[in-house]
Parts: sequence; C-alpha cells; structure tokens
Amino acid sequence: MYLKEGCSLLLKVRKPVVPMALTLNLISDHKQVKDMSAPRLREIDVVNRIRHERDITVALQYFKSVAESEVFGHTELTYQAMIEKLGMENQMDAVQYLLQQMKLEGLPCSEDIVVGVINSYARIGSTEQALKTFYRIQDLGCRPTVRIYNHLLDALLRENRFNMINPIYSNMKKDGIEPNMFTYNILVKALCQNDRVDASYKLLIEMSNKGHWPDNVSYTTIVSALCRFGKLKEARDLLLRISPTVSTYNALINGMCGEFRMGEVFSLLEEMVNRGISPNVITYTTIVNALCKAGDLKLSLAVLAQMLVRGCSPNIVTFTSLMKGFFEEGRVPEALDLWNWMIQQRCMPNVVAFNILVHGHCFNGDLKKALDVLDGMEKNGCPPNVKTYSSLIDGFSKVGDLESAISIWNKMMSSGCKPNVVVYTCLVDAFCRKSMFDHAHRLIENMLSENCPPNTVTFNTLIKGLCDTGRVGWAMSILDEMRRHGCQPNIRTYNELLDGLCRGGQFMQALQLVNEILESGAELNLVTYNTMIHGLCQVGRIKEALLFKGKMIVQGIQPDSVTINSIIHAYCKEGEIRIAAQLLGGMAAENCCRDVITYTTLISGLCSQQRQEDATVYLLKMLNEGIAPNIATWNVLVRAVFVKLGNSRAIQSVDNVLGKCEDYRSMDN
Repeated sequence: MYLKEGCSLLLKVRKPVVPMALTLNLISDHKQVKDMSAPRLREIDVVNRIRHERDITVALQYFKSVAESEVFGHTELTYQAMIEKLGMENQMDAVQYLLQQMKLEGLPCSEDIVVGVINSYARIGSTEQALKTFYRIQDLGCRPTVRIYNHLLDALLRENRFNMINPIYSNMKKDGIEPNMFTYNILVKALCQNDRVDASYKLLIEMSNKGHWPDNVSYTTIVSALCRFGKLKEARDLLLRISPTVSTYNALINGMCGEFRMGEVFSLLEEMVNRGISPNVITYTTIVNALCKAGDLKLSLAVLAQMLVRGCSPNIVTFTSLMKGFFEEGRVPEALDLWNWMIQQRCMPNVVAFNILVHGHCFNGDLKKALDVLDGMEKNGCPPNVKTYSSLIDGFSKVGDLESAISIWNKMMSSGCKPNVVVYTCLVDAFCRKSMFDHAHRLIENMLSENCPPNTVTFNTLIKGLCDTGRVGWAMSILDEMRRHGCQPNIRTYNELLDGLCRGGQFMQALQLVNEILESGAELNLVTYNTMIHGLCQVGRIKEALLFKGKMIVQGIQPDSVTINSIIHAYCKEGEIRIAAQLLGGMAAENCCRDVITYTTLISGLCSQQRQEDATVYLLKMLNEGIAPNIATWNVLVRAVFVKLGNSRAIQSVDNVLGKCEDYRSMDN
C-alpha cells in the first residue's frame, strides 16, 4: 500500500515493516554525553559495516547507535549505504524518512542516492512514488542531471507509462540538460513499444544531428520492434543498410523463427558467418528452440552439432529447449540424456530447468519420477515454485488421482508458495474430472475471496465438465456468473455450451446462444459451426444444417471433413445414399480430405440398403486413396454380409472381398 498523493510522507506513514527506521531520532532533543575515550570511526568502516550486514534490522540498529555515540557524524556516503540497503529490502517508508533526515542535517542528497531511490521504486512497480521523489530532489539539495532523468524515463518505460515520457523529456530540455546516448535509446525503445516505429526513425535523425550516432542498441531495438509487428521485410532491409552486429542479427532471426521461416533463418546464419560475425549461443538457441517447437528434433540436433563444431557451448536454455522438445514427442530417454549431459557440462539446473523435467515426466505419465524430481529440487537448494506445483497437480488430475493432486496442493500451501490462477484452474479441473462440481465451484469462490480472480480458462474448465455430464442448466448459470465477475466468455466458452445444448436436444436454446454470440461481437469459428451442424444432423434437421454450412462459407470458413461427415451421416440415416455419395465425391473439389469416417459412414449406408457390391467398390476406393479401413469399417461389412447370406455363404463372400483387397494391394505394389 502506497501513500496517497499530496500527503506528507512523514505524517502519513502506516506501519513500517522496520519500525526502527521511523522511530529513529538522529537529532536528539537532549544533549548526549560524549565518550571521549571511544575510538573515532572512519567513514569507510561505517559504510562497509552497513553494506555487509545481512540483517536489515541489525544494520539499522548500528546506523542509529553510530549517530547516538557522537564519535561519528553520518555523512552523505553512510546515508547512501543505508538508503540503498533499505531500498533493496523494499522499505521505502524508511527510505523517505532518511531522505528527510538528511535535509534536516543539512546534508545534500547526491545523484547516486536519487538514482537508487528511483530504481527501488521502479523495482516494486511504483513509478508514481518515483515521480514524487524526482519532483522534490531540489528541495533535498540535488540538482537534476541527465543520469537522473534517464533512470526516471526508464522506470516509466518499465510500467508502459508512455503518456508521462514525453512531458518528462520536455522538462529535461527546459532544464537545459542535453540528452545522451542512453536517453535516446530509452526514447527509441518507448516509441517502438508504443507501436511508433516510424517516429523512432525520425528520432535516429535527431540523434545524428546532435552528434549521437545510433548504436547497436538503437538498431536492435528497432529491428526487434519491426519483427514484433510482423514487418520482417522492413527489418531485413534495415539490416542491409547498417553495419549489423550479432545482436541485430539475433533480433531478426528471432522474428523469422517466430513465423517459422527457417529457410531465411539459415540464410541469415550463413550471411553472418560470411560477414565475419560469429553467431553466439543466443543465435543458436533461438533456432534450436524454434525447431523443437515445430517438432523437427532431427534438424535441431544438427544445429546443436554445428554450434559445437564452431566452438559455441550450449547454455541452460539450449539444453532445456531440446529437453522440452524430446519430452513432447514422448522421447523420454533422449530428454534425460540431455539432462545428464547438461550436468556434466557443469551447467547447473535452475528452477526453470527443473520445471521442464517435472512437466516432461507428468506429460508422459510418469508421476513417480516427477515427484522424485520435486524431492531433488528441495535437496539441491532450488525451491519449487508455483509452476512446479501446477504441473504436478495437472498431471495427477489427468490420471484421475485427485487425492495426490490435493496432497500436492497442501504441500504447496505449507511451503508458503502462493497459488496463482493456473494452479487453481488445475485443481478445478481435477474436481471436474471426478464430477465433484460443488467442490470446483467453491474453489472458484475461494479464488475471489483470496484476491486471485478466476479467468476465462477457469470458468471454461467448469463449464466443460458440467456440459460433458449433461448439467447444461448449471453450466448456463456459470456463464452468467463469469459475466458478473467481469470475466468475458470467449468462443471456446460458447462452443462448450453449444455442444452441451445440442447433445441434450435443446436446439432452440442453442440457436438463441448463437445469436447472443453474434450480438456480443464474437465471431463463430469452425468448431462452432461444426457443433451446430453435427447436432442438427444427429436429429435429422438437414436443411438447417445446410443453412449453417452456407453461412460458414459466406464467412470465409472452409468446411472440413467433420462438417461433411456429419451431413453424409445424416443423409445416410435418411436413406439418401445418392446425395451422400455425391457429397463424398465433391469433397476433393472443396479441398476437404476424405477420411476413414467418411468412407465407413457411406459404406454403412450402402450396407443398410443391402448394396454390398457397391460398398465393396467404396472399400476399394478408400484403399486406392491410401486410407486404411478400421475395425468399424470391417464390422459394418461383415455384419451386412452375415445378415444377408447366413453363416456359410457369408464366410465365402467375406473371403471374396478380402481377396479383391489383396489383389488390389499386389497391383498397387
């Protein structure tokens, strides 16, 4: 809690965490008797004692005792040491007290002290207080400097206070303080973060006119911004006009990797080498990470090999990116080999690396090993964080082990680790999987009371669980509840509800919900249309389903195999096999892939009309397209043959069908 604007910093102190700082009376009302025999203290000794004392309370007690002893008068440097220490502990009320005490003692506040205070406020996210401190520095005996302005501008930038940056910069000019390279780079970064890259170019011209040539930081900031806004061609063109460094190349490579334009990435890598710029660990790790995300582990290992050949050692991010890729592909032994290699390279794992190991084991269902890693973290002095616990709770939830999920929750709470919305959502999911919806709902209510408001994903988890078990009415009430709490439903929320309504045959309510979605400004997506089309087709309302298909095409959404399969199934149920066959034939023209469900549905429809010969033709067609029949396909065919011909003749007929299939395969080979 911060002080209210306009109130005296000294009179409005609440309850300081370090009471001694605010009861410290360095100017006593009563004269103290000097101990002439006490040795005189040196400034350097006092500064070192304050800086090296780990306990903030002990440091403050020492600071006070020195003042009371009268064998040493505090100086600007001793105050600076104490203020810096308090700032590191976020004891900002005490810092303000000491600033006022300096003023009372007639000690000027130095540039270093002001910078330290501004940075302390920036670290705790209180730029408002940083600004207040800045506006009173002259009263504290310090004149504004370019360095103070730079740190203030940087603090504003950290909190995206763009509206304040320009007034402060204008104020700087009014004070007659010339911006330096750091100032310009902060302003360039501010413009780029505010989507004003064009303005940042103009600032580069101003820099040059003032004799400050744009440096590596300036260009890297602009290249990164261009990439972030998808302007990769402009970023590439800029790189060709300047003398690039490894960091500017890295910014462009990162942008290219974000869009997975790996051909251009490898061209840039080659270009760097040709221009005498050595790719560094960031370059290679960025590429490795992108390839791992895309599942191209073979190529990622090739990049790792190239990295090693060029004498560039992988770091912890390189190793963990590869490990994550292998875990996600289910290649656990290779992931563990990388872990062991990382340890052998004396690249000691941090909490992020441990979390990837925990998540990897959970993802692959080995929760016992995940718990072993948790124990290892504690033994190695690497305390698990909220992400560690969320992975374990999610892992136990997915295997239906609610008891263990709750045990992990309790362990997290006893360790003093505060749950976030992700952990709460994982536990909500665990309760929903056990159909313990009252518990899940109470947990969401608890989130609100604990000042950790549920998000859309939390509510969607509960809504999905309710809809999957036919409790659609309750799910609809949760939709109203999430709105009351200011949490906006997204298209996934609506899709879950539509699926529940359609499965329950509540089509009027489903259509009303579709209208509500459109009125809210949200756009229906492929899943929305497929949910409605499938639901309508299940109850034979084909005309309405076709209307939805028409609407999705008008909206620019391409029907997929799920869309067409639902309609084919509906026509087959109605005995309209000819129309169903036409739809199957037209799928290729609509760039819609036929699959085993498409063919099995049509084959089932043909068999229901005792058209086994035609069904066999479609069986051969699906084989011709490289689509393998599944057990459902064979069950449909065999059942139809046995119904029509009886046991002995049916067996012979099935043998004939299988023979045709074998003849076809041999011709294909």
